[in-house]
Amino acid sequence: MTDRRDELAGNLARVEERIAAACAAAGRKREEVTLIVVTKTYPADDVRILSELGVRHVAENRDQDAAPKAAACSDLPLSWHFVGQLQTNKVRSVVGYADVVQSVDRARLVTTLSKEAVRAEREIGCLIQVAFDAGASGRGERGGVAPEGVEELAELIADSPGLRLAGLMTVAPLTGEYAGRQQAVFERLMDLSTDLRRAHPAANMVSAGMSADLEQAVAAGATHVRVGTAVLGVRPRLG
Repeated sequence: MTDRRDELAGNLARVEERIAAACAAAGRKREEVTLIVVTKTYPADDVRILSELGVRHVAENRDQDAAPKAAACSDLPLSWHFVGQLQTNKVRSVVGYADVVQSVDRARLVTTLSKEAVRAEREIGCLIQVAFDAGASGRGERGGVAPEGVEELAELIADSPGLRLAGLMTVAPLTGEYAGRQQAVFERLMDLSTDLRRAHPAANMVSAGMSADLEQAVAAGATHVRVGTAVLGVRPRLG
């Protein structure tokens, strides 16, 4: 465990240096960017170590992994973010532990989240996942709504009990006109955030950037970066 703690501490320090350098280069204060560590496929023991090292935000993308891990770490001062594509039949479970759902991308999901949040007497922060590779279906390859659908979805979330419209999220697309153009993707997301905040000033969270492209996200103005591999290392998929 000591070896693992040392490994995580070293990785976390390097990521912190990267974020600090990116903030300095962009003329931003370090405290303007929140690190979310994506702990998917890693055990609760790692989450516990990260908490001891000062991490306060962790993310998961599969409920079957997240629910038992969140339960095992319920004594820790952590905010849990759900970042994966969310099926409506998993919403009740996710609402039980997630403080923020970053992957809201359709009206039916909003309705179900609202119903379960009210039932659980919780307030869930919601980020609209924007897909810059959305085709005719209006959805992206890895979930998300087309930019044109953001305004309508935002109004629905804002009017739904139990939900709080927190901002926007994106995953840099692998296909389409923005493939390989992370900086352009993140800058476009910031433009959409500016538009959103005109109608919803409190929806100021912008989640963008991962291990490989956090610098571009910080440069564009992201408030939150989601880092997994650079902190936890590379591990084979479970199952």
